[in-house]
Amino acid sequence: MKSAHKPGRGAGARQPTRITIEMTRMAGAPPLPFSTADESFMRIALEAAAVAAAEGEVPVGAVLVSRAGEILAVGRNQPIGRRDPSAHAEIAVLREAAAKAGNYRLPGATIYVTLEPCVMCAGALVIARIERLVFAARDLRFGAVRSKFQLADSPLLNHRVRVEEGLLAAEAAVLLARFFEGRR
Repeated sequence: MKSAHKPGRGAGARQPTRITIEMTRMAGAPPLPFSTADESFMRIALEAAAVAAAEGEVPVGAVLVSRAGEILAVGRNQPIGRRDPSAHAEIAVLREAAAKAGNYRLPGATIYVTLEPCVMCAGALVIARIERLVFAARDLRFGAVRSKFQLADSPLLNHRVRVEEGLLAAEAAVLLARFFEGRR
């Protein structure tokens, strides 16, 4: 007898609902004072996430910005297309900006990401000495900055990234939910 379970439709299929539930809880929290520039950069990250979705990738986008407000890199998830498990949006922007700077450290930079970073990406942000992380929606399954761990600003590490969350979270959650609903 065959199982009714189909690959890829287990706990992962419920992720958009979990994101939506988390967004409702976060909605009651006092809003952080995000600037209009913060919102503009996150909108660029959302556009990159939409491109990822159109390519069949999980819709996550990132923008890395210098202390002076200059965009250093824009990236999106591409692990399927690149056949590279490390091809997350955050890693893409860190690689591009580090290559331009000629240094793996990017002090003073802010990264805007549409989804809470995973363990790999949170570690890379610390190693790159990113000053500030602004993310939209929490990732309740794999989030390593708030949901599962608190890696980016752990007092156990020699560098702490300032973490701010919730900017345009509803838009990011809707993009993720639509993507996963379309894959059911």
